[in-house]
Amino acid sequence: MATARVVIVGAGPAGTRCAQTLLDAGIKPVVIDENRRDGGQIYRRQPEGFRRDYRALYGTEADKAKALHQCFDRLRGQIDYRPDTLVWNLTPGQLYCVSQGRHSLVEYDALILCTGATDRLMPLLGWHLPGTYSLGGAQIALKAQSVSIGHNVVFMGSGPLLYLVASQYLKAGAQVAAVLDTSPLLKRIKALPKLLARPAVLLEGMKLLARLYRAKVPVHLGVQPLEILGDGQQGVSGVRFNSADGKPQHMACDALALGYHLRPETQLADLAGCRMQFDEVSGQWLLAVDEDGRTSVQGVYAAGDGARVRGADAAEQAGRLAALALLQDLQQPVSNDEQQVCRQSLAMMEQFRVGLCEAFPWPAAQAQALPDEAIVCRCEMISAGELRAVVREKGACEVNRAKAFSRVGMGRCQGRYCSQAGAQVIAAEAGVPVQAVGRQRGQAPVKPLSMHKHEVSS
Repeated sequence: MATARVVIVGAGPAGTRCAQTLLDAGIKPVVIDENRRDGGQIYRRQPEGFRRDYRALYGTEADKAKALHQCFDRLRGQIDYRPDTLVWNLTPGQLYCVSQGRHSLVEYDALILCTGATDRLMPLLGWHLPGTYSLGGAQIALKAQSVSIGHNVVFMGSGPLLYLVASQYLKAGAQVAAVLDTSPLLKRIKALPKLLARPAVLLEGMKLLARLYRAKVPVHLGVQPLEILGDGQQGVSGVRFNSADGKPQHMACDALALGYHLRPETQLADLAGCRMQFDEVSGQWLLAVDEDGRTSVQGVYAAGDGARVRGADAAEQAGRLAALALLQDLQQPVSNDEQQVCRQSLAMMEQFRVGLCEAFPWPAAQAQALPDEAIVCRCEMISAGELRAVVREKGACEVNRAKAFSRVGMGRCQGRYCSQAGAQVIAAEAGVPVQAVGRQRGQAPVKPLSMHKHEVSS
């Protein structure tokens, strides 16, 4: 069984621990990484030639980042590592990959998807203006390029990432104009019993908030976003919102970072035919996996934020557990004690995940309140009014049908940044629960590909 062709997609916390566990059992996996270097998004490595200290780059997570990087450095010479490689399509037993314009086919007997997550965004009037970034995009600019997205930046949305990125910008010396959180304080108080499942993590979050307050950064809770101000030439100039007491407010800025938690990257799992299920607490479709990471498709496993967004610590445990599940399915001996430790740890982290979703809820009502002229799909410039029209006039109350009529989700991002909010707009217009309108199906290529022109002789 040691000759089984095992492929891991992703080299973040889940992919690294998965590869380590398999290698310890005598299986040399292929690790395909879209990034140029290992670490994933949370522990994204700085480019070659950069020499920033771990503490400066990762803050309180510096020791964990360093340990993960050192682990991968030890593994690198023993695994088949393929960085800067995008898996853009999948068929049973085969992955279609591209790296720097060169295409390849990778065959597998078992596949472990450690694909991570990306920003979950809610549209806003003016969010298509230059100078509007996702929280993840703002973080990449700081980590990978050592630059701020603007001179005076507003951070808006909800969830732990909002405060983390704002604090990282503050520590880097950037001017943070304000943090605008749509979640009211009462939601956090009610979620405290679940958040106390991980008291150390909760304390770190409170420290991030305290750092912002000490720096006299305005932090507004329970806000209602209204509009990002500016124009197509000069970009963002400010943001309008209602404060928790309903009073109109205006904040000047030249850049804005936006985000509401994260959404798992499930496109490859979708192409593999894996079953999805609707998660009530987060209000989104997630990959259906058992407690060890097995999907509904035999030989396909999932771990980390690509299955459940529970953070880097959980991703490491889930990576180990998925690898152990694969070994078990290959009839190799595994440690029941190690499996049980991982399961218990993940159960605690799952409780914390639910608490975060309750403390920082997805603002579904905001989609219903979007004015008709607000852009929902930035790639194709489809407005909320156009999307509502296909519901009323075409009866398109299912997301893929609405996509066919309106082109929402057909652009470069393949619906990553608009499909969930678009579903909320459709559901509100149709008067049905959001799960009733379904989810946008994954399509190949899952991300844009470079096309090379070849001369054809006559």
